[in-house]
Formats: sequence, structure tokens, C-alpha cells
Amino acid sequence: MSENNTSFDNDEDRFVELIDENGEHTVYEHLATIEYEGEHYLALCDPEEDEDEDEDEDLEVFILRIDQDENGNDVYNVPEDDVSDSVFEKLLEIIDDPDQKI
Repeated sequence: MSENNTSFDNDEDRFVELIDENGEHTVYEHLATIEYEGEHYLALCDPEEDEDEDEDEDLEVFILRIDQDENGNDVYNVPEDDVSDSVFEKLLEIIDDPDQKI
């Protein structure tokens, strides 16, 4: 496993707009960028879900791998379930350990 390099956003950079293959635009809240086994991943959530969330409901987090296309542009892909689960676990570790270097 590689060293964990993680960044959390400040308020001005915490929202991102992604465009899917059908040209649909969706805004997400950017929770963190996490390095896991040499790859970089985004941890995102629906910003409206946080506002509407009941205290008993869990926040749904989306994990996307950051890749680059042939022109060097960032593209975001859904990783395999086991990788997504591992990246999510790293996110939880970081959140639970305030002394961890990010």
C-alpha cells in the first residue's frame, strides 16, 4: 500500500460539476482527494443530501478514480467495488484520526 496523500477542500473549492456521457451536468460536494495504491480518487457526495439528511440516515459517498485521456484531460471513472470500498475505508480513517497528516 502506498503512503496516503489526502487533501480536503476549503469552502471555495468544495463543489465540482461533472458532465456524464449523456451531457448531463451534476454538482457534487468534493469531500477529499485520496491517493491509494498509486492512483488518485475523489470522494464526493450530493450537496443537497447533506441538507436533507435525517439524523438516522447515512451520507452517500461516491468514489471516482481520476484518470487522464489521450489529451491529458482528467476523466473520472468508477473503480471496482473492492477498490472503492478500500478508498472509502481510508476516508473514514482520515476523518476518525484528526492527527493524521493530510
